[in-house]
Amino acid sequence: MKKIVQNTLVAMLAAVVFNSCNDKLDMAPESNITPENYLWDEAQLAAYTINRYSAIPINGETTPFAGDNATDVQASQSVPATYVTGEAKVGLTAGGWDFKEIYHINYFLKKVLPRFKENKITGSPEMVKHYIGEMYFFRALQYFEKLTAHGDFPILKTTLPDERAALIEASKRMPRTEVARFIISDLDSAITLMKSKSPDGNKNRLSQQAAQLLKSRVALFEGTWLKYFKNTAFVPNGPEWPGATKDYNKNYQFQSGSIDNEINWFLDQAIAAADQVASTTILTPNSGILPQGANESNPYVEMFGNTNMAGYDEVLLWKAYNRGLGITNNIPVNSSSANIGIGITKGMADTYLMKNGLPIYASGSGYHGDETIADVRKDRDQRCFLFFKEPNQLNMWINLNQGSHGVIKEPFLPNITSGSTQFRYNTGYTSRKGVNPDKSLADNWGGSTGYIIFRAAEAYLNYLEAYYERHGAVGGKMEQYWKAIRNRAGVDADYNKTIQATDMAIEAKGNWSSYSAAKLVDKTLFNIRRERASEFLGEGLRERDLRRWRSMDQLTTQKFHIEGFKIWGNYYKKEYEKAGQTDLTYKLVYGISNTGTNVSSPELSSYLRPYQISKTLAYDGYTWHMAHYLSPIAIEHFTNTSNTGGDFADSPIYQNPYWPTTADAPALK
Repeated sequence: MKKIVQNTLVAMLAAVVFNSCNDKLDMAPESNITPENYLWDEAQLAAYTINRYSAIPINGETTPFAGDNATDVQASQSVPATYVTGEAKVGLTAGGWDFKEIYHINYFLKKVLPRFKENKITGSPEMVKHYIGEMYFFRALQYFEKLTAHGDFPILKTTLPDERAALIEASKRMPRTEVARFIISDLDSAITLMKSKSPDGNKNRLSQQAAQLLKSRVALFEGTWLKYFKNTAFVPNGPEWPGATKDYNKNYQFQSGSIDNEINWFLDQAIAAADQVASTTILTPNSGILPQGANESNPYVEMFGNTNMAGYDEVLLWKAYNRGLGITNNIPVNSSSANIGIGITKGMADTYLMKNGLPIYASGSGYHGDETIADVRKDRDQRCFLFFKEPNQLNMWINLNQGSHGVIKEPFLPNITSGSTQFRYNTGYTSRKGVNPDKSLADNWGGSTGYIIFRAAEAYLNYLEAYYERHGAVGGKMEQYWKAIRNRAGVDADYNKTIQATDMAIEAKGNWSSYSAAKLVDKTLFNIRRERASEFLGEGLRERDLRRWRSMDQLTTQKFHIEGFKIWGNYYKKEYEKAGQTDLTYKLVYGISNTGTNVSSPELSSYLRPYQISKTLAYDGYTWHMAHYLSPIAIEHFTNTSNTGGDFADSPIYQNPYWPTTADAPALK
């Protein structure tokens, strides 16, 4: 924190103004801007707040829709350290224990709030209120990142003096429930102050609805975390909770009186906030068509790859990209011709329902099997049908800048043996989410399609889950919202038929959300979780969902192998050989790397196992350690707040459960 306080404020303010997209003709020259004459005008507030948008987490920035890597539904070529014993370690420096963005926000609020109350800020009062609301939103978002990574965390509401004693005192970690309540309080302020709709008319700036959606996300996260980690070291007052080792936390009492009351309070907050969004927004319609030419359209598909997403009621906030400004992404090229080594897993493919609402294994489902990708997609939930790439389909067919040419077609066979990470199909299954038919948008890896940050479908699903977790039964508006989601997905809206046909023992083979705390959940809850996975594949919600559900405990005792499509069935082996594209070469790999091996052995599985092609860290399967539910705090932060060193007993900071206070050391449990 001391390093943050020592940032040169004038330089920071100059950077804010220089990067702003607002009209700067009436502003003082940058060299004249000082803390004393800045943040007195609506335009200056707009300039300051617009720069906070760069801190909104986007999954990969240039390559969104890779956000579910390192989970059970999506896998890249890299083995995630968190699923390998001894690979995730305590850092010496850096990590998520960072206050830079929080400092910028608190500086703004410290300066602006008293000026606003005294009517000293010029410009539109409504817009001034909106920009203040945005800053409350951004502080809430920053603290949500800290909550999900570290749990207990210092709550800073103002800037701090550059004094070691004050900084050490401010390093005290507040119990995670206090952090979550602080976040919700900030979001309530944002909701009160911000405009109901994005003030730019393009949904590139925040609105009340975005804050309400984030509030539902935060409250659902904390309510379910407390529920599933109850009586563990991961919640305040649980056994071995490290916060109890510090005098300032050892007598902590929940604001609502008990952890059960706290769970219910957060879930009630989630229900109400989700309903505020879901009841006022309409889901983008799905025509059921996978566009394959200029005369075919599907708004649901096009929503994810549009260059302007303002017209979709479902989209609450999106990021615009601009080649002229050098702000680009790889969405169009990755969704059309490249895959950057990312693959959808067999577990995810098996999770999608048939369009008649039955699981694939249920009697009468009509499942066509998985010998080919075409079979997998046939008569399925349209989120599988629309977004799973299939050989020979068109992904791009026009070039608006240069006339109609340059058709991009899926290869006849998935390129599972490519040495290029850019074009490799890591599991055989891959996604086209984000596709746009204009080939010029994918040229030179400089895409300019937008990216959705918040969309209202999440509110529908947050409501379903929060209500069921709170009341243990289907009620309220659950049926309305659940049927809306299923109707849009082209699935029979009778969710009871799905629940009755669900076999949890079968689902558990490939879907981690079948579990909470190593126990199978009930069928209704699992199908609510199934709906989230099906709707948000690749959008970056999966890992946090799995963590708050405590869905990896079973991996501590049983290994899990990531699998893809059926390579050793009756179709693909023959077709690869017939095409002469490559010889499928496999060896059982026990402790050595085989450079000539390009596919996993049929003796291991009929399905492609990307981490068993050669000797990888996950060759024996994914595993898990309880410590990995939270990130460790780097050692430098203990050193900076301790006078004695050693075990850092005098530091107000305590390490997260089952992580040591030794640099480069792995989890203890």
